[in-house]
Amino acid sequence: MSTSSQGPGDNRSETTSETAQLVSHDDLASTSNYTQLNRSINYQDPLEDEFEGSHGVRRRNTVQKIEPGSTNILSAKFESLDYDTCENHPLLDEERKRGYAFVIWKDITRWFIFLLIGIITALIAFVIDVCIEEFSEIKYRELKKSVDAHLPHRMYVPYLLWVLSNICIVFIGSVLVAYVEPVAAGSGIPQVKCYLNGVKVPRVVRIKTLFVKTIGVITAVVGGLAGGKEGPMIHSGAVVAAGISQGKSTTFNKDFKIFHYFREDHEKRDFVSGGAAAGVSAAFGAPIGGVLFSLEEGTSFWNQALTWRTFFGTVVSTFTLNCALSAYHGRAGELSYPGLLNLGKMEPFPFQFYELPVFMFFGAVGGCLGALWNHINYKLSVFRIRYITAPWLRVVEACLVAAASATVGFLMMYALNDCRPLGEDPTKVPLQLYCADGEYNALAAVWFQTPEASVRSFLHNPIGSYNPWSILVFVSCYFLLSAWTFGLAVSSGLFIPNLLCGAAWGRLLAILIQLMAPKNTIINPGKYALVGAAAQLGGVVRMTISLTVIIIETTGQISNALPIIITLVVAKWVGDFFNEGIYDIHIQLAGVPLLPWEPPPLAHNVYASEVMSHPVFTLRTIENVGHVVELLKLVSYNGFPVVDPPLADDQEVHTYKRLRGLILRSQLIVLLQNKIYNENEHENANTTWASFNVDMNMFRKEYPRYPSINDLEISDWEKTCTIDLRPFMNPSPYTLPTRASLPRLFRLFRALGLRHLPIVNDVNEVVGMVTRKDIARYRVWRHHFSMGMEELVLSSEI
Repeated sequence: MSTSSQGPGDNRSETTSETAQLVSHDDLASTSNYTQLNRSINYQDPLEDEFEGSHGVRRRNTVQKIEPGSTNILSAKFESLDYDTCENHPLLDEERKRGYAFVIWKDITRWFIFLLIGIITALIAFVIDVCIEEFSEIKYRELKKSVDAHLPHRMYVPYLLWVLSNICIVFIGSVLVAYVEPVAAGSGIPQVKCYLNGVKVPRVVRIKTLFVKTIGVITAVVGGLAGGKEGPMIHSGAVVAAGISQGKSTTFNKDFKIFHYFREDHEKRDFVSGGAAAGVSAAFGAPIGGVLFSLEEGTSFWNQALTWRTFFGTVVSTFTLNCALSAYHGRAGELSYPGLLNLGKMEPFPFQFYELPVFMFFGAVGGCLGALWNHINYKLSVFRIRYITAPWLRVVEACLVAAASATVGFLMMYALNDCRPLGEDPTKVPLQLYCADGEYNALAAVWFQTPEASVRSFLHNPIGSYNPWSILVFVSCYFLLSAWTFGLAVSSGLFIPNLLCGAAWGRLLAILIQLMAPKNTIINPGKYALVGAAAQLGGVVRMTISLTVIIIETTGQISNALPIIITLVVAKWVGDFFNEGIYDIHIQLAGVPLLPWEPPPLAHNVYASEVMSHPVFTLRTIENVGHVVELLKLVSYNGFPVVDPPLADDQEVHTYKRLRGLILRSQLIVLLQNKIYNENEHENANTTWASFNVDMNMFRKEYPRYPSINDLEISDWEKTCTIDLRPFMNPSPYTLPTRASLPRLFRLFRALGLRHLPIVNDVNEVVGMVTRKDIARYRVWRHHFSMGMEELVLSSEI
C-alpha cells in the first residue's frame, strides 16, 4: 500500500483545524489545497474585491471565524451519490446468468413502479386537500359566528379566538418539524433539487419525513400562515418514489424482498425525479408541466425513456386525484378537479399588439418585487441561522408568525371598511362586520378562506369588486408576511403566497389602467391579475418553461401562452440582475456543493493539478484486513484507488503506484461484514465465505444505510487475514491526466454523475483525486453587469 496521505475522496470532515493553513499562490500548482477546512474569509462586495492569484480566480483573505449564513462557504458534511456503475465481477456474473429476459422484466417493473408512484402521490394529495378544506371551513365558520355574536363593542373576543386557533394549529406542525424531522421544513424543493443533482441530503426521502410533511402542510395552511400546499407535494412525491422503488423501509426495518435490483443510486435517482414530477402534476393538475419542472429545476441526468415513464406517472397522478376529488365533491365522472390548485376555468383573453409592452412592464415589476422578496427572505434566513437555532425558538417563531398573520388580517378587516353587495361574495362565509345589510366586507372575504380560494377571487371577480387602497394595503402586508413565513419550522410552499400577491397587484394595476383608459374601454381585470401572478412567482423562483406550461394547464387556455412567456422571461432577466432565485439562495446558505448546468467560463487555464486533492490514500490489490479496518477508522473518505503492490525487488519506496481500479467505502464495509477473506475461501462449509452467496445482492441488502466501521466486530485473528479487492473493485474507473482543464473535469462529473475521479500521470500512476466539492468550489459570481469566478472555502463548521 502507498503510505501517502490522501486528499478527500468525498468527505473531508475529519480534517482538523490545524491543517487549515493558507497556502501561498505560488504553491497552488503543486499543493492544490488552497481551499482548506475551518478557514474563514472576509467577505466584501463583489465590485470591491480584487482578483488575486493565478487565472483571475478571486480568492479571499482569511479571518478568525466563519460567519454563519454566508453564501460563499461549501459544507464538507455533504456527500455525493454513486451514479457510476461498478462493473465488477459480481455484476458481470449477474448479467451473464439473467440474460435479456430479465432486461424486459426489469423494464416492465419500472412502468409498474411509476404507476404506483402516480397513484399514491395523488392519494396523499387528496388527503391533504380534504383535510385542509374541511378544517378551514370549520375554523372560519366558527370565527364568523364569533364576529357576528360580539359586534360591535367586543371585537377583541373573535380576535383572540382567531389568534389562539392559529397558534394552536401551527404549534402542532411546528413541533413535528422542529423536534421530529427538521428536513421536512419548507417546501422541500431545494433539497429534492440537490438530491437529483447528485448530493446525498440526509433524511430527505425518509418515510418519517413524508409523515411530518403531510401533517405539517395541513397545519400550516389551516393555521392561517402565508404558505401553500402545492410546493410540499413535490417533496412528498419524491419520498413516495424513493420508498416504493426500493422495496424496503429502513425506518421500519422491513424488507419486502421486492425491487432489490433497483437498489442503486442511479436507479433510485430516476424514480425520485418521476416522483417529483408526479407531485407537481398532483399539485397543479399539470402533467406536462410536471415533466418540464423535473427537467428544468431538478434532474441533472435525463434520457428519452425516463421522459416517457415520467409523463406516464404524471398523467396517472392527475387522473387519480381528479377521480378522487370529483367523487368527494359529488361530481363523480365529471373529472373537474385535476389538481390541488384550481384557478377556475378562464376564458381566453384577447390582447392587442400594443399590450405586449404592458406585459413586459408587468414582468419587470414582478422581477423587481421577486428580487426584493428574495432579499428579505435571505436576510431573515441568515438571522435564523445565527440566532434561532434551538428547536423551541423555531417553534416560538412559527407561533409568533401565526399570531401576526391573524393580527394583520383582523386589523385590515377592522380598519378598511371595503363593503360590497352580497351576491358577488367569493367566499363560503361572507362576513358583514360593519357593512350595511345586504353587503359583505371584501377584505374579510379574502382572509376568511384558504389562499388558493383568494387567488381565484382576484382572478375571477368582476372589476369594481375591490377598493384600490384595500388591495394596496393587502399586497404590502401579505408580501412581507409571505417572505417572513418561508423558512419557518413548518411545512409550506411559496407558490400560492406569491401567486396571491401577484394576482392582487396585477388587479391593482388593472384598476389604474382602467382609470387611464378611454371611457368606452373595458379592461379585463382577470387578465392582468393572471399576468401579475405569473410575474411575481417567476420573479421569485426564476422558472420559465415549466412555470409557463403549469399556468397554461392550470387555467386551461393555451391562447394565453404568449403574454405569460413574455412576462416570465422579463421577470427572470430583471430578477437575475439583482440576485439568485430563492431556491438557489437557500442551497447556497446550506453550503451544498451543487453543480450548475455549465462549467465556469474562461476556466480552461485552470488544470486538474490545481483542482485535485493530494496526496492520496490508496489500497493494494490484495490488502491486509487490519490495515483496511484502521484506514476506514482513521479517515471518512468514501473512495479509494486500488494500486499495484510494490515489487519484491524494489530498492526504494515509490510515492505513486499504478492504478488498477477504485473501491468504495460501502463495498469494503460489506466485505468486512461478511468476512470475505482469502483465508476463508477454501475452508470447510461451516466458514462464512464458503457458505455465503457472494453476489450483487450481498451489497444491495445493506443499501442505502451501510453499517459503520465501528459497528463491525473484527477479531485480532481476522486482522491478520488478507482480502482480494480485485473481484469487487471497479476495474475501469474514469480518469484524467493532470493537464486536463477545469471545464473538462466539470463536464465529465456533470454528464456521468461521478463521485470520484482519480487523476493520473503519464504512466497511469495515481497522483490525486477530484470529487464534487473540488469542482463546486469554483463558482461564477454575478453582480449587476459584472461577473467572474471565485474559489469558495470548504468548511466542516456548517
